[in-house]
Amino acid sequence: MARVATPVSVVTATGPGGEPSGATVSAFSSLSVDPPMVLVALDRRSRTLEAIRACGGFGLNVLGAEQDGLALSFAARSATDKFAGVEWRPDRGLPRIVRAPAWIAATAVDLVDGGDHVIILGRVESAELSGSEPPLVYYRRSFGTHRPNPR
Repeated sequence: MARVATPVSVVTATGPGGEPSGATVSAFSSLSVDPPMVLVALDRRSRTLEAIRACGGFGLNVLGAEQDGLALSFAARSATDKFAGVEWRPDRGLPRIVRAPAWIAATAVDLVDGGDHVIILGRVESAELSGSEPPLVYYRRSFGTHRPNPR
């Protein structure tokens, strides 16, 4: 699977006490056009999964090519505040990373067992582009980006 390029995003949610929660994911995909749906997969032990269960939705902050540091920060399993030093704001009750080039707010409509992960099916409530930078992708255990083939 390391040879499959995947987009990198930070999934966010609001915990039961109103605190922001977030985790880096490379397992996210468009699922349906009608109705618009996406899916993400989170480790069963994820605090962000607990927050999604509590608030009933999630934000998907699609990262740009220069945001690998942000991806690494949100990938950490430590109990430190992952949002420290990150510019974010609430959007539809979910934490939105300000400089992420794309944003999706979704309602969690189903949670499906996926081995050591849980697959969250989300109905898209809002989607916005805020930049045109190339996407951050993960391939062969390193970050990079997509470049069109020259013709």
